[in-house]
Amino acid sequence: MKTDCTPTLFEMQPLGKRRVVAAFDGGTLTSDAGGLLLREVEKRCGIIRLLSACFVDLRDPELIEHSVEELVAQRIYALALGYEDLNDHEDLRLDRLLATLVGKEDPTGESRARERDKGKPLAGKSTLNRLELGPPDKKEGGRYKKISAMGEAVQALFVKLFLRAHRRAPKRIVLDLDATDDPLHGQQEGRFFHGYYKEYCYLPLYIFCGDFLLCARLRQSNIDVSEGSVEELSRIVKQIREAWPKVEIVVRGDAGFCRESVMSWCEANGVHYILGLAKNARLRRRIWRAMRKARKRYGITGQASRVYVDFQYGTLRTWSRKRRVIGKAEYLAKGENPRFVVTSYSREAWDAQRLYEEEYCARGEMENRIKEQQLYLFADRTSTHELWSNQLRLWFSSFAYLLLEGLRRLGLSGTEMAKAQCHTIRSRLLKLGARVWVSTRRIVVSMASGYPHQHIFAAAYANLQKIPIWV
Repeated sequence: MKTDCTPTLFEMQPLGKRRVVAAFDGGTLTSDAGGLLLREVEKRCGIIRLLSACFVDLRDPELIEHSVEELVAQRIYALALGYEDLNDHEDLRLDRLLATLVGKEDPTGESRARERDKGKPLAGKSTLNRLELGPPDKKEGGRYKKISAMGEAVQALFVKLFLRAHRRAPKRIVLDLDATDDPLHGQQEGRFFHGYYKEYCYLPLYIFCGDFLLCARLRQSNIDVSEGSVEELSRIVKQIREAWPKVEIVVRGDAGFCRESVMSWCEANGVHYILGLAKNARLRRRIWRAMRKARKRYGITGQASRVYVDFQYGTLRTWSRKRRVIGKAEYLAKGENPRFVVTSYSREAWDAQRLYEEEYCARGEMENRIKEQQLYLFADRTSTHELWSNQLRLWFSSFAYLLLEGLRRLGLSGTEMAKAQCHTIRSRLLKLGARVWVSTRRIVVSMASGYPHQHIFAAAYANLQKIPIWV
């Protein structure tokens, strides 16, 4: 809506003798034409379609203009394209390209029932807000909140999509566990001050397998970092083994997940683990000779020096048994830097140095995936009052990540952007200016001729065309 303080014509600095003027009067233009590639991914993976099936719609069918699938698609596509706020949808509801992605049969919106809605094919912020604030598990939230998400179905869908992405069962998979802070700036339900992060926050739990997200569970922050991890692992491992009974499963995490409950569960269920172990005086004493050797080596070479020690270790009270521990005696310019890992693998299966450097250190890649969600897909936009609706927002962000990950894995394979992060994919491939023409028979998207990454767009399109459409 125009305001008195918003000019309709912007007078810029001239170019020679020519005036330079600008206005928002280009008509049916879009800045997100690259989103058509996301639509191709969706047609082949069914991510949004399967997610929408996890919702129960208790609205009167005769009064529905936006189906659950269309509402969910609008929210997820917008997140993937960089629109974090529901307020953005008051203008986005006019976008014919976004309406095409969502699947609106009339992307012009001229067939809308009410006169005031004509020309607006998509839902506004209020309708989407009611979707997010709906109650869980088939409950009706009063007069306006009649769409509810089934939490268990959503959680199971993450693993289902992971399994479907593989043509054959892998021999071995690694499940990475980690937690991060989700800062809070209001009076949200479950708000607590966390001493380590020095802020009020939530403490979501993430589980990844490579680039695949298997769990995004929002939690209060007044808990141990490992709380709920056994329950999530039990659910995920059971679902995976039903499909792949012979796969070797490894759980990997930092010292926050080195708990008796996690290790004993893994041992009882035939799951290997590689977990960081917090250093203490007893552990330091076990590697003092190796540390002395590393210090001497550093004094000779001036380079970082590492010596690995392999031994059996048990705590005085918290562990039920002794376990294999690998100690890294490292000496750097700043001094000693000891590190420890506990594992269920035997020495015959993995020697100490190889297990630490090749297996444990590889978990750092998972942290990049979490950063993608937090920084670029707005997983930290948990600003509603209730914990459940904030969990739903986290899931929407998570499925937006899966959509972009699908484009990276399926469309960008073999290109220079095969390992690009989500924000790079968005800025280089999705943020593409175009004019949208809608006729009776066709929707034509005329993209900018000067777009510098046309060869990557063409390669992604060609890769996606080789994959059959999911029915």
